[in-house]
Amino acid sequence: QVQLVESGGGLVQAGGSLRLSCAASGRTFSSYAMGWFRQAPGKEREFVAAINWSGGSTYYKDSMKGRFTISRDNAKNTVYLQMNSLKPEDTAVYYCAAQWSLAVVPGSRVYEYDYWGQGTQVTVSS
Repeated sequence: QVQLVESGGGLVQAGGSLRLSCAASGRTFSSYAMGWFRQAPGKEREFVAAINWSGGSTYYKDSMKGRFTISRDNAKNTVYLQMNSLKPEDTAVYYCAAQWSLAVVPGSRVYEYDYWGQGTQVTVSS
């Protein structure tokens, strides 16, 4: 069992930055790939970024490449999402998720993830 708690969301102006954190419970954090997803009102949950168990492999949705950076600190059981050059269309609830996997390439689909956090709201004003 893994419990995930996101933090770092808030209100920011377009062009600004936010850093989301996701703290995980348990002693097997380094056995999980970690992902960030988001869901805007009336839309399906979509993939944002993922990182494999070691941190050696990352994967982004094309529209996030160059603006968002995912990283992890296995000693702190924490995964991060640095978001720069934010746009109003980035407004959503952001969720972190854990996938039991030692694969090189992390998953990018909702159904591939086993545990989810409660989400943190990110609002980007124009």
